[in-house]
Amino acid sequence: MLDHMTFRVTDIRRAKAFFSAALAPLGYAVCFEGHYGSNILGFAYPDPSEPDGKKADVWFVDGPSPYGGAPATTACHLAWKAGSRAQVDAFYSAAMAAGGRDNGPPGLRPDYHPNYYGAFVIDPEGNNIEAVCHQAEQTSLS
Repeated sequence: MLDHMTFRVTDIRRAKAFFSAALAPLGYAVCFEGHYGSNILGFAYPDPSEPDGKKADVWFVDGPSPYGGAPATTACHLAWKAGSRAQVDAFYSAAMAAGGRDNGPPGLRPDYHPNYYGAFVIDPEGNNIEAVCHQAEQTSLS
């Protein structure tokens, strides 16, 4: 089970603006900004099981690693779980408005499974980011 992940970016301010917008519909917000050799940015979602009531699981670090490698994490596929199809739609709209590039609008992906509802956006570094809801569509009884 994953606890958290860290990605390198070429522009921490751009990452903050983009991911603040894109992840807000999923309940995420910036929870940490600091400098430990590089600028670091953390995003968390509400989690009552955590001591401080939130779980920081996505981190961004400005610039290349001192251990070598590419200057940014690119070409990864990152998927966030959404609680509803409406959240997937809102994620897609927010990410696109924040400068993302379309890589698959919100919709069912029945090849994955019958209720797989996802949306895909290319982030500023070239990663394929996704919001996905695995639940059947909720219908109201009226």
